[in-house]
Amino acid sequence: MSLDGHLDDTTPTRLLLSDAEDFDRVDALRAASDAVMVGAETIRRDDPRLLVNDPERRAERVRRGLPEYPVKVTVTGTGALDAGARFFTTGGDKLVYCADLAVPAQAERLRGAPRTEVVPAGELVDFPGILADLSRRGIERLMVEGGGSLHTRFLAEDLADEIHLAIAPFFVGDDQAPRFVRAAEFPQNAQRRMTLAETRAIGDLVFVRYVITR
Repeated sequence: MSLDGHLDDTTPTRLLLSDAEDFDRVDALRAASDAVMVGAETIRRDDPRLLVNDPERRAERVRRGLPEYPVKVTVTGTGALDAGARFFTTGGDKLVYCADLAVPAQAERLRGAPRTEVVPAGELVDFPGILADLSRRGIERLMVEGGGSLHTRFLAEDLADEIHLAIAPFFVGDDQAPRFVRAAEFPQNAQRRMTLAETRAIGDLVFVRYVITR
């Protein structure tokens, strides 16, 4: 995020907050995860592939008996996702957790998307239920990449174990730009502080890792 807490600006072009070294850190974290999750708005706005880019990391996953790529996961309340998005046209297995009423329409929209399953996730999208279903599917380590609404749900509902945050040395300065989190009642507050586990410089960014204790 930027120094003032933004993930992007409001221009049509994606704002690059990270440098090559930090993108490589993210690639390594993806390679070490069983699944990678982003929100539906991130797919619509950024059109991410969410792949492991380094061929040696992919080969190491295969040597360990894992699929070449982590499972890709998204969550949507409306079901308005396009099968042509790179999320669906690249990589391996994909799971789309969808509000119950939107499942039929979303399944129809994604009929041609390879290796994609649409899963009902409750009337209002039940995040603990999603995590329980992922666990039943063998997903032990889930990387939640964003965006802000997804970060907010995981943190406000106390579902995250760690926060990995890279801070870029500039400001966005636009209250309408997407933020790391939105307004919510967070259990990680002044009375329940997180534990600082790691800090280091990555180029001109600062990387911090917080562990959420319970």
